[in-house]
Amino acid sequence: MSLVKQHMYRVVFGIALVCAFALPASAQELKIGVVNIPVLMERSPQTKAAMDALQEEFAPRQREFLAKQKEFEEMTAKVQKDVAVMGETERRNAEKNLRDLQREVARLQTEFREDLNLRQNEELGLLQRSLLKEVQDYAAQEGYDLVVGDGVLFASTAVNITEEVLRAVEANFQATGAR
Repeated sequence: MSLVKQHMYRVVFGIALVCAFALPASAQELKIGVVNIPVLMERSPQTKAAMDALQEEFAPRQREFLAKQKEFEEMTAKVQKDVAVMGETERRNAEKNLRDLQREVARLQTEFREDLNLRQNEELGLLQRSLLKEVQDYAAQEGYDLVVGDGVLFASTAVNITEEVLRAVEANFQATGAR
């Protein structure tokens, strides 16, 4: 029985010791903030600048694709209109040309989408890293002990610092000049 009592005293003493050391740590107030990363990504000027640059980069290829698509539509309309007066060989050649043009339009469209998606993913990755650095800089500057991003189910407005970080991001973007 004395062994059990001795063990109980050690446990109680250990708990008291932990509480004694934890009390000063809990007395110190922590500064915690929450940042809504998707909102930050959506509303930051860097995102708009990156998407505008991508639009400009891919505009010539989009025009090429649209021109081929229009050519295909015009050729289809012409063949449908003239099919009744065409000879067998002429009709077969026209249908072959239509199929070839249709394949080319589909190929251009697929290549365009794949390349655009690849570049968008590259730009979004760079943007995410840049915004993460901005959040970290803001948190350090403002003295935050903890800033949480993804996976938050609820955050009151008292700890949501998304708007403040967004203002800092916009100010830094203006200071460095638009790309």
